[in-house]
Amino acid sequence: MTRTAEERQREIVRLARATGAVDVTALAADLGVAKETVRRDLRALEDHGLIRRTHGGAYPVESAGFETTLAFRSTSHVPEKRRIAAAAADLLGDAETVFVDEGFTPQLIAEALPRDRPLTVVTASLPVAGALAETGTISVLLLGGRVRSGTLATVDHWTTKMLAGFVIDLAYIGANGISREHGLTTPDPAVSEVKAQAIRSARRVVFAGVHTKFGAVSFCKFAEIGTLEAIVTSTLLPAAEAHRYSLLGPQMIRV
Repeated sequence: MTRTAEERQREIVRLARATGAVDVTALAADLGVAKETVRRDLRALEDHGLIRRTHGGAYPVESAGFETTLAFRSTSHVPEKRRIAAAAADLLGDAETVFVDEGFTPQLIAEALPRDRPLTVVTASLPVAGALAETGTISVLLLGGRVRSGTLATVDHWTTKMLAGFVIDLAYIGANGISREHGLTTPDPAVSEVKAQAIRSARRVVFAGVHTKFGAVSFCKFAEIGTLEAIVTSTLLPAAEAHRYSLLGPQMIRV
């Protein structure tokens, strides 16, 4: 049975979301079409903001209708995320109060924070709170609220109200997408509210994320690039693209 372009593209998005990435050659074989047809489908899907093309394939963009779970994030780009987390933790400076966002890269930042000095960490993330609670030197404030099952983090008015009562030295923020045009974005409005409040409450803000986040745009915008003191990513983001972000204000750190 010959599929229409729309049916093929729906299947490509489904596969990308199920597996985390798709390959042109494999798609051509699975769908029974030429590689050029697949490339044309991928271009169309990228134009619609559903995927990002890579050399020889594509990966899904997180949107209002699709968000990866923490379990999935903890298995993708892990060495890159560890390098980024270590570099982000080095930006702590003299901060004594720190907000650590939900997500796997922020969790790795939390684990990389120094243990030889008193720190207070504010977080909506249950995994972050759990990882830090037994350190002895780090005091953990877990924000209350409704727990989202996919990310194990709290949201809604309880979370933002509690967060609004703090003045925080440094916030480590994650995002599902970061672009020069649309700033920092995330699929869920409730998560967006927490991130926006963390940024309002913080004196300094650092974004840390893998190269695949750049150029991706999700549903809810919560910050402009200019609000960031620094962006920490890997050398897989081209230097020329990193420079374009630095022109908007933040220091760019590639590791």
